[in-house]
This record gives sequence, C-alpha cells and structure tokens, in this order.
Amino acid sequence: MIYSMTGYASATRELVAASGTGGVSVSVELRTVNSRFLDLNFRMPEDVRVCEPTLREMLMNKLSRGKVDIRINLQRSEQSANAGSLSRDALTQLALLERTVLSTFPEAGRLRTGEILRWPGVLAESGVAPEVLRDAVLACGKQAITDLIDVRGREGAQLATMLLANVTEMETIVTKITPLVPELIAKHQQKIVERLQEALGIAAPDTAAPSVSREEINERIRQEVTMYGIRIDIAEELSRLTAHLNETRHVIEKGGKVGKRLDFMMQELNREANTLGSKAAAKELADSSMTLKLLIEQMREQVQNLE
Repeated sequence: MIYSMTGYASATRELVAASGTGGVSVSVELRTVNSRFLDLNFRMPEDVRVCEPTLREMLMNKLSRGKVDIRINLQRSEQSANAGSLSRDALTQLALLERTVLSTFPEAGRLRTGEILRWPGVLAESGVAPEVLRDAVLACGKQAITDLIDVRGREGAQLATMLLANVTEMETIVTKITPLVPELIAKHQQKIVERLQEALGIAAPDTAAPSVSREEINERIRQEVTMYGIRIDIAEELSRLTAHLNETRHVIEKGGKVGKRLDFMMQELNREANTLGSKAAAKELADSSMTLKLLIEQMREQVQNLE
C-alpha cells in the first residue's frame, strides 16, 4: 500500500474527577504535510509534557516522512477549574529539588507558597490523577495515529490510481510512436537528399558542367544523410522510456515507502522526454514529447506527497 504524507486525525476522551464532580476533556490532534524527512512538532500543556517521549516513539515507529504537528488540548470543566487539588508527587519532587539547591547554595532563598502553586504540575486543577491523565493522552495519541495512517493510506491509494493512469497513457504514447520512427526518419532523410542534390548541382540542367563528380556528390550525400539519421534516431530514448515506465509501474504496484524512489524515476523519465524532444524531427514526435513531459510533471507534483 502507498501512503500519502498529508492527513488529519483526532481523538478525544472524557475523564471524570475522583470526587465525581467535574473532570477534563483530553484531545489529541495530528496534522501532517509533506516533508523530505520526519519532522515532529509538539504543542501541549505542561501537565502532560511527560507524554512527549512516548508519543514521539509511537510516531517514529509508524511514520517515516512528513511534517507532523501534534496538538494536545486539555479542556477542564467549570467545576474542576474551581476545585483545585495538589499533586503530592509534584510537591515531593519539588521539595527534593529545593533541598538539593540549598545544599549547594545555602544563601539561596526558599520557595514561597505562590511560587510553589505556580510550579507546573503542582496544582492539578482537573481533579484527575496525573497518571490517569497521562494514560488518557497516550490512548488518544494511539487512536489518532491509527486513524491518521488510515487517512494517509486512503489518499495514497487515490494517488496511486492517478499515477498508474499516467503511466498507462505514457506507455500508449511510446507504443504509438515507436513504429513511426523508421518511416519518419526515412522521409526526412529523403528531404535532405533532395535539398543536397539541389545545392550540389545534381538538379541542374544536363548542359551544366558539374564542378565535382557524381560519385563524390553521392558519397557526400550519403555521409550527410547517415549522420542526420544518427542524430534524429530516438530508438534508444524510447527503449529507456519503456524501461523506466515498467520500473515506475512496478514500484507503484509493489507499494510501501516509495516517495523517494518515484521521485528519482520522475527525474529519469523527464531526462528521456527532454532528449526525445530535442531530437524530434517531425511534429508527431515533438507533440508526443510535450505530452510526455506534461504527464511526468503531473506525476512529479503528486509524488512529492508520497511517503
């Protein structure tokens, strides 16, 4: 399966305070856009900052590329906001930190009550135990990640369908112009022969005395036509286009993390399409080259969104 790098998912849980009145609503939102690497950006209250390492590990295990914005919101009920309760664990930790500082700097002042109450995690306004709050955040995060992967998978499937359609259209173009190449080359070589004959005096009246022999003129024409045929021969480009299209189709159908591989294939396809256009000796070939480049550009833009 192919995954897009863009998507959105969220999960919410309602927690009731231990007192039975009030509580807190926990929500985790994930937004992702394309990026060359995996870029995680967290925005969360200090109450649940402890969850960041675990959430980061969960995301890194599931995603390989993309810029991910993780927003955690805690919406406390009015009763919880007015109640307030102290976290014993936070107070114990803060007291230990203060003793450690005072042992090193005896002249340092002790913490005041207001400073203690403002310390992150000391005042648990929700009335919900910190470990319960932490478990709820992680559960929401896990659910949001699962939903995000589903969203990215569905969008990736749509992109894969579009990419395969373009590959099929390009294969049709290559198949159509391949048998025309020898005929087109022959026609243009004949035009070159006629022009050279006229320029070198072959088309002049029989009474005119040629400055060079007919054999020399024919040999010169043969050389020019041969060199021209080599310059406009696109058999090698068509062969490489076919090989690149086969590989592109294989990569898409195989699935997985294909973004970087397909980006490379787009560069190779574009290189051959450009060469085809530069060698085009007929309008049919020039038009085909332009259509191929437009299809490749469409694919390249979508490939940028694949993981």
